[in-house]
Amino acid sequence: MRRLRTRVAGVLLAVLALTVTTACSSEDGAAGSEPAAKAEAAADRVEPLADTPVPQLPVTVRSSDGRKVTVRDAQRIVPLSGSLSEIVFTLGLGERVVARDITATFAQAEKLPVVTRNHDVSAESVLSLKPDLVLAETTTGPDEAMDQIRDAGVPVLVVDPAKGLDDVGPRIGTVARALGVPAAGEELTKRSEDRIAAVRKDIPKKTDRPRVAFLYLRGTASVYLIGGKDSGATSLLEAAGAVDGGAESGLEKDFTTITTEALAKAAPDAILVMSKGLESVGGIDGLVKIPGVAQTPAGMERRVVSIEDGVLLNYGPRTDEVLKSLVDQLYGDTK
Repeated sequence: MRRLRTRVAGVLLAVLALTVTTACSSEDGAAGSEPAAKAEAAADRVEPLADTPVPQLPVTVRSSDGRKVTVRDAQRIVPLSGSLSEIVFTLGLGERVVARDITATFAQAEKLPVVTRNHDVSAESVLSLKPDLVLAETTTGPDEAMDQIRDAGVPVLVVDPAKGLDDVGPRIGTVARALGVPAAGEELTKRSEDRIAAVRKDIPKKTDRPRVAFLYLRGTASVYLIGGKDSGATSLLEAAGAVDGGAESGLEKDFTTITTEALAKAAPDAILVMSKGLESVGGIDGLVKIPGVAQTPAGMERRVVSIEDGVLLNYGPRTDEVLKSLVDQLYGDTK
């Protein structure tokens, strides 16, 4: 379960790791999916700032693990999560990134070597690339590998995981300060927050807020979970003017095995899923065959919101795109 908590609100890294490992088999076997896959790949890009910043180093910053970290150079950066990679690239410093975590799936990072195995960090792989800075999440591990990287003299900055929209700016700022580009961090934070605000203004003013259940699905691994209070989706759903059905129904954990009773209590008007998860169960036709789904209002109406795995709960520079997609799919017929 520890690996299930390594993303937003402590869950997403394992979620996305499993996404990547199961995606290939589901994509390869999906008839007629090539145009859609190409369209998704074309859209899965980050948008760097217009002006490339020049790092002003050295700097000393406080890491989330309590250590003080001095960064003397940032020519060879290794971010150990997709979200952190996204921030570095969007700040305009992507050319300095020499490796990626398995969850960094956006186009600009796809050709970089992967330094994780089943989402565990390989210290040997990281050190072989001679990084001068490693960026990690609080639950990046195993601990032995992270200690090995530190013992080799490589600065390791640990960043608190994102839990919601309020974390977008602080995470960008933390990374930007560590890279010696605080002004670029402020610019990117403002751009991100302005874009999120613009999307929120376009949300239809409705009396009844739709109830949405966040389901994590991996049909190839027989994993069917419903998100609760700590899944990381609540903030996003509330920003879209919706109610997190799982959290509202009393589910306290991050994820709980789907049961007919749990779905009945959540009573979702719509179901939020990751795109590869939906593919793994055979699309909407397969989704409604999961016990209890067809009996919900969402199942009866086949109302499903699908968002690309690698960005859904990142709470970073592309969160406005995620929110816009969520809003468009929720209210597309009423806007």
